[in-house]
Amino acid sequence: MSRIGNKPVTLPEKVKVNINGNEIVVSGPLGSVKRKFDPRISVAVENNNVIVKTDSPELGAIQGTTRALINNMVRGVTAKFEKKLEIQGVGYKSQLTGKKLIMQLGYSHPVEFNIPADVDIAIDQKGLIITLQSCDREKLGFIASYIRNSKSPDPYKGKGVRYVGEYVKKKPGKAAVGAGTVAGAAGGAKK
Repeated sequence: MSRIGNKPVTLPEKVKVNINGNEIVVSGPLGSVKRKFDPRISVAVENNNVIVKTDSPELGAIQGTTRALINNMVRGVTAKFEKKLEIQGVGYKSQLTGKKLIMQLGYSHPVEFNIPADVDIAIDQKGLIITLQSCDREKLGFIASYIRNSKSPDPYKGKGVRYVGEYVKKKPGKAAVGAGTVAGAAGGAKK
């Protein structure tokens, strides 16, 4: 059995849970999130708690995962999840037009993203910090990784889109590899 799966999820005030078959809808003051779960797992609401149960000990991991997902849904409708991305590079910037994110990332064309309706987006004045917020943690992570993959950080100069606080290990360039060795410059020619 799962230790995490056996813990009940406590529902705060103004949060409602509707269970219909193997689909759960959690609604709160900031929005609602819907998700389907494994039909072998039973989910019930008892005394302002969500209880996740299973009959089979082999399903302990699925029980724990289901409980964690429901907990994230409850947390998301009371306080939104947030991801921050930063753009690094000369001439790299972003701007917001309605719900469309337009970024200049060194390509010959601008990169455009249509942001879903349930994801909030904000950009700082310089256009270098992108802040995403949503009730749905999974969708937020997917959108943030999709934006990051539009121009992943370059391993040589570090230019590109990265998460705020993300460390990018830089590789040495060609000049650093061959510097200091005279034999390396000769190329090993034989007579």
